[in-house]
Amino acid sequence: MPYPLLRPFLFALEPETAHKVTFAGLEALHALGFATVLGSRERGRPVEVMGLTFPNAVGLAAGLDKNGDHIDALADLGFGFIEIGTVTPRPQPGNPQPRMFRLPGAEGIINRLGFNNGGLDNLIKNVEASQYRGILGINIGKNFDTPIERANEDYLTCLTRVYPYASYVTVNISSPNTKNLRQLQQSSELERLLAALKDEQARLTVRHGRYVPLALKIAPDLDSEQIIEIARLLVAYRFDGVIATNTTLARNGVEHLPHGDETGGLSGTPVRAKSTAVIHALASALKGQVPIIGVGGILEGAHALEKLDAGASLVQVYSGLIYRGPGLVGECIRAVANRKA
Repeated sequence: MPYPLLRPFLFALEPETAHKVTFAGLEALHALGFATVLGSRERGRPVEVMGLTFPNAVGLAAGLDKNGDHIDALADLGFGFIEIGTVTPRPQPGNPQPRMFRLPGAEGIINRLGFNNGGLDNLIKNVEASQYRGILGINIGKNFDTPIERANEDYLTCLTRVYPYASYVTVNISSPNTKNLRQLQQSSELERLLAALKDEQARLTVRHGRYVPLALKIAPDLDSEQIIEIARLLVAYRFDGVIATNTTLARNGVEHLPHGDETGGLSGTPVRAKSTAVIHALASALKGQVPIIGVGGILEGAHALEKLDAGASLVQVYSGLIYRGPGLVGECIRAVANRKA
């Protein structure tokens, strides 16, 4: 069934229920060998980023498959790479429900999930069981009850545990739904975190005989001075990539909509311009020294091109899948492949 016909049924369900129903259907199709029918037939063009060869430049953003429960089924959709998580050292339920809200009038989603996930052991078990051999990013965070002054310990624990299983690891310090987390984007705290992670990366490279790149995921709600300082630190500590951006706390243009005043991070179309502006500012400050993965408000192929034109090397989608369905993946791959250099 074409996704536009299916969407009204899914949108009649509570968002988290719709999420479960969608994945149950995708898993059933995968088990029967039919999920590839939903996927892109566009092969795209390979791209070298962070020392990795991506079969195409369009990936899945973290958050849709927090625990790595559906890696193989998602791979059928044609992504060039898949990012799972955010995972925390210990399992945690996240914030109380309801905690996710659609804003169809703005093609947006507000969530305050709060890193709900089954913890490291559960995610690693799922990755080990997966048949996927493509590029897998694993997004790591801290537990909600870990004091912010001890956040580095959680990130180091996660990095050490997921390192053997990841193609790259994303350090998420930009979710608005874990208290004080964005404080880690401040210069002094970020410098300590990056230094600790790079030291651990060096040790793990020797231990495992392979280098796993590190990317930092940042917020769209940063001013120009903060962006310049983050860029400086990324270069100074030889970080391998930066993902721009996470969800926004701003509510410009959605205040009048049902659920527009809910707390949490806003994604989808409303964050598109903010995300692209951060990418442009980052690219200007980084001068090609650290690659950028662009995410935020991609609902059609032209939006993916906007991110690339602003300075991104790869793009990721999430909320656009909710509004457009799996056909969005192929549309973005096709747009990127046809992009003039």
